Amino acid sequence: METSNTGSSPTRSKAEIGGSFLKEVRCAVRFPLSLPVELAAQPTEIPALTRNVSSNGVLFELHGPLDVGQDITFSLRMPKGVLGTPQDVLVHCRGRVVRCSLSQTQYQAAATIDEYQFVEQ
Repeated sequence: METSNTGSSPTRSKAEIGGSFLKEVRCAVRFPLSLPVELAAQPTEIPALTRNVSSNGVLFELHGPLDVGQDITFSLRMPKGVLGTPQDVLVHCRGRVVRCSLSQTQYQAAATIDEYQFVEQ
């Protein structure tokens, strides 16, 4: 639903849920990166592809569903061009699944990044 405020405020997009309005607020810039990744989600490893990455979360595309609340670990090889570094940087991450849905033929799972560690190359 689009609403427009009077005055100098820009048009804002809001979702109506249960009679109340919620505004989506993003705390970090998202980078549209398609990176292969292996999710370590006990008891197995699951191949996935990132769709976007921010400092506090990742959107994955994968072949099967993940459980909301499930703890995951994964490593991302961040491209040097995105980071502005002389070489790619490997980042080990730990987080949890906050949303999972079926989108056309693939599942999409959003996960937080609760902890991360840069690995020297």
